Amino acid sequence: MREKVEEALQHIRPALQADGGDIELVDIQGGVVKVRLRGACGSCPSALMTLKYGVEERLKEEIPEVESVELA
Repeated sequence: MREKVEEALQHIRPALQADGGDIELVDIQGGVVKVRLRGACGSCPSALMTLKYGVEERLKEEIPEVESVELA
């Protein structure tokens, strides 16, 4: 599952990098994916919305085993 998540994050990463941020996979525990937002995304007031409505939704679409995405 780690490879699938890394691949999906590669599709998400350009949008985050365009805004001066990035995303890093930290861990996967069961169906919970733990990530770290970096750069501008790490301190952005909308980071939680980006995480839940952007990253989490995309990962759930591509990888049905993903239950949720959380900040590490």
